[in-house]
Amino acid sequence: MTDTRAANPSITERTRNIDAGGPVVAVHFLNDLAGFVLGEETLVLAESNGETRRVDVHAGAILTSAADDTRIITGGDDGRVLATGADGKSAVLATDAKRRWVDQVAQGPDNAVAWSAGKQVFVKTAEGEDRIFDAPSSPGGLAFAPKGFRLAVSHYNGTSLWFPNAANAKPEFLEWKGSHLGITFSPDGRFLVTAMQEPTLHGWRLVDGRHMRMAGYAAKVRSTSWSNGGKWLATSGADQLVLWPFQGKDGPMGKQPKLLAPADKRVVTVACHPAQDIVAVGYEHGLVLLVRIDDGAEILASKPEGVAVSAMTWNLAGNMLAFGREDGRAAVLRL
Repeated sequence: MTDTRAANPSITERTRNIDAGGPVVAVHFLNDLAGFVLGEETLVLAESNGETRRVDVHAGAILTSAADDTRIITGGDDGRVLATGADGKSAVLATDAKRRWVDQVAQGPDNAVAWSAGKQVFVKTAEGEDRIFDAPSSPGGLAFAPKGFRLAVSHYNGTSLWFPNAANAKPEFLEWKGSHLGITFSPDGRFLVTAMQEPTLHGWRLVDGRHMRMAGYAAKVRSTSWSNGGKWLATSGADQLVLWPFQGKDGPMGKQPKLLAPADKRVVTVACHPAQDIVAVGYEHGLVLLVRIDDGAEILASKPEGVAVSAMTWNLAGNMLAFGREDGRAAVLRL
């Protein structure tokens, strides 16, 4: 095995390279339009015909982003939350009264948007009404539940489950010692998983609050993605793709993960195909593989470029993969 995967089937010739002009921190699809989020000020919108447009959205660093099929939501150190559409036009959704950094954003049902500034979490509902929750500490991540109007807020020593429309209801608190960062619901809403400050994941089975601890990583888990139907949770943080099983009622409790696509460098970003049991895997030296979950078969999507793959995602149809690197080199792969 070598990280060039010279003997693997290759689809690198289907890749269209893009010079983003700065470090790529996230990428989203608006239908077939790839939107690359840069670390400073700008979105780069890449059309399917090869044209690109640069859209300046923040007066400083872009700290967080989320998206649906119609708009990219960004938060910045200028204290603003913006929504940018495929036409490149941006609308200000909120400006923090104290001009605090907007650290986290999340896209919810019916165009609802959540964001955090300091220890406060805000939700703008579909009706344009604002809701506020004072978290115990600065949020490390936000995630809307797949069913109902509920927001999970990760923070120090646990996670809060907040119903923004229930004005007098106290948020449910799920406790676990330590600093909780990224957060994600399983697609069926039965499990909640957070990435910890240390190299481990923690989860809860929501029906009874039972804990799940997923350890054994060499580095902090910075990227997670659910497979089609939520059978597997793909994760970064090791020198191979780590897949935790969530098929049964107990999730990964008492089970070992599936380990695929070992390499000489660590996995830094993962993105599961929206319809097939395939995972796009990006490594810290730039290698990108498409890996089939059932048997571990690999297809080479991009050779190592010496720079980490910092962001990656599929379009909803699953026929386009976009990825970007820390040095601004980006690409769109059409299957």
